[in-house]
Amino acid sequence: MTVAALAQPVESFDSFLAGFRSKAVAAGIDGQLYDRVTAGMTPDPRVPQLVTTQPEFATPIWDYIDGRVTADRVARGKAAIAANQALFASVGAAYGVDPYLLGAIWGMETDYGAVLNNGNLIGPVVRPLATLVHQRRSRLVEDEGDLIAALKLLQLGGLEPQELVGSWAGAIGHLQVNPANVVAHGTDGDGDGVVDLHRSLADALATSARYLRGIGYQPGLDWGMEVVVPPGFDYLLASRTQLLPVSFFAERGVTRVADRPFGDTNLGVFLYVPAGQDGPKFLMTQNYLVLKGYNFSDSYALSVAHITDRLKGGGSFVDDWPRGTAFPNLAEREAIQRALLSLGLYDGSVDGRLGPITQEAYARFQASRGEVADGFITKAAHAALAAAAR
Repeated sequence: MTVAALAQPVESFDSFLAGFRSKAVAAGIDGQLYDRVTAGMTPDPRVPQLVTTQPEFATPIWDYIDGRVTADRVARGKAAIAANQALFASVGAAYGVDPYLLGAIWGMETDYGAVLNNGNLIGPVVRPLATLVHQRRSRLVEDEGDLIAALKLLQLGGLEPQELVGSWAGAIGHLQVNPANVVAHGTDGDGDGVVDLHRSLADALATSARYLRGIGYQPGLDWGMEVVVPPGFDYLLASRTQLLPVSFFAERGVTRVADRPFGDTNLGVFLYVPAGQDGPKFLMTQNYLVLKGYNFSDSYALSVAHITDRLKGGGSFVDDWPRGTAFPNLAEREAIQRALLSLGLYDGSVDGRLGPITQEAYARFQASRGEVADGFITKAAHAALAAAAR
């Protein structure tokens, strides 16, 4: 679990808007448009809490998946894809992206378009984006880029600010693409001369397909597979720094669940163990990392991957999750990182975000103590590291 933390604003909101004007103009935004859009603007009061309570980063991965990969959502997704079968087939053929993967993202992002008319969830994007930049959260550079891109969309499309709508974080349309990627990959999928990801499913699917290809999606490559790892396996091999052939893991006793055969044993994969030795385990391909390019959360990426399979008729994961696990709070997560840092096992930031870098550092700590080095950070890890770092 991780939290995308906010920093403290360094100036008033009015001062920020005045100062950001020169950056926007330097990026090609007309000064008069900027003045008109920001005149009288106040910060969006929802944003600080929404950032710190994003479910992708504040919920155990199994709770996140359980809440999103439901039988009802899968059934509605099959019906929605069937109702747009020709469109999904044409986009898949044109861009080489699995239509079921696009359908899974559609379902995850907007419940197959159902939320797009919900005024509590969808609204004008410029004000919340400006608030995010003013708040200076950990992805400030990306937030600045999205704010400028949203202004550019207003400038290019002749839209009024209230017509450029999306989520509180600025994501736009059926498949929720951030403004910078709308500018970079926006595609007129229905041929009407306008790119409108909110009102046109064809535009939204084509744009997301181009976006996925742009960040490395490989046609014909699945996201990965659930596997069984034998007792005594060296979990330090579960690293994303290098893709290894399936045969590397097969030679070390890793098998597919339900005795399914491996396909191409030369396929490059990495072992992903999101919940330690007692939870489901996966061999992941490059295309799984592409899903993390769409949304950095592993909970999100694995949910999209799983819905993709379910839309194709696949079943649930074979292994269950360690649902009774207790996790450290934010202060304890930061203490864990400080302890790993003091022990010379970690060289990242102390921010409470327990991503792959922190998990691999903790796995090295486990290995130094002769424990199973699965890198799964629980509340017990805080006590163990506190004692070791004294």
